[in-house]
Amino acid sequence: MGEYKPEEGSFNVGAVRIAVIAARWNSEVTDGLLAGAVRALSRHGVSDDALEIYRVPGAFELPLASQRAAQTGRFDGVIALGCVIRGDTPHFDYVCSETTRGIGEVGLTENLPIAFGLLTTDTLEQSLERSGNNAENKGEEAALTVLEMLTIFKQMDGDA
Repeated sequence: MGEYKPEEGSFNVGAVRIAVIAARWNSEVTDGLLAGAVRALSRHGVSDDALEIYRVPGAFELPLASQRAAQTGRFDGVIALGCVIRGDTPHFDYVCSETTRGIGEVGLTENLPIAFGLLTTDTLEQSLERSGNNAENKGEEAALTVLEMLTIFKQMDGDA
């Protein structure tokens, strides 16, 4: 199975402001996703002053907080980070489905790059593998996705 990796090194975003919305639920995972996102943004010249980090209770709150950030007009992109681990009830399916739908809807209605950094895993171990200080960190991938989309938007607008 092929894996998507953003094309790192080809970004042309200039001075941007990014909101990072991270869930507190499963913080042992989401803290790692957040660290990965910040690392990637810093590596590509996004200063700490250009980042605003907000923590929300859980994954279900990511779409609303992302929408609020987008509607302020202060951000060029939003990174939504969370983790839902399958349990014994259908709750996992409901939260994953609605969070996914909500984040996608925000990007479309607000016309803003919203990165989907929601882990939906079967085990804590899978989540930790995808949020560690390694090449598989999905928070880092989400940050790179926002930068790539901002670059594409600039090209579409004729600004690149």
